[in-house]
Amino acid sequence: MRAIDLSAVSWRKSSYSNASGGECVEVAPGLPLVPVRDSKDPARGALLFAAPAWVAFLDGVRREEPARAA
Repeated sequence: MRAIDLSAVSWRKSSYSNASGGECVEVAPGLPLVPVRDSKDPARGALLFAAPAWVAFLDGVRREEPARAA
């Protein structure tokens, strides 16, 4: 498996982030895989999701459905 260089991507913070920046994630859209990281600890790295899995997750969140294992 090859490492993916995320050093030059533009991260977008969740609109649900509070003013102090707590409990929030950042996502870098527009890549073959969707990287997601903790905005409080970006140096820790990112989780990578296949685009269809990320879209399904977001759809579930919007409908307030519990997460299901794939």
